[in-house]
Amino acid sequence: MITAEVALYPLKTTDASGVINKSIDTLKDSHIQYNVNSMNTHITGSREEIFKGLESMFSQAENNGGEITMVITLTNAAG
Repeated sequence: MITAEVALYPLKTTDASGVINKSIDTLKDSHIQYNVNSMNTHITGSREEIFKGLESMFSQAENNGGEITMVITLTNAAG
């Protein structure tokens, strides 16, 4: 199991919240546990699930918002 803290920053858009929410929605059908906070999202799962989820979030945001910045902190340490 690994855990990631993800912050997504859509650039040059008037609908940043929409872009972020659609990106997070990509996790709904996964086996990833996630918790949305005001500034980031914490996700926990297997290495494969986490990297697949991060790619899905990034791609969704890119498709809806164009330019984005995604900041990720990964750990395999027990929390």
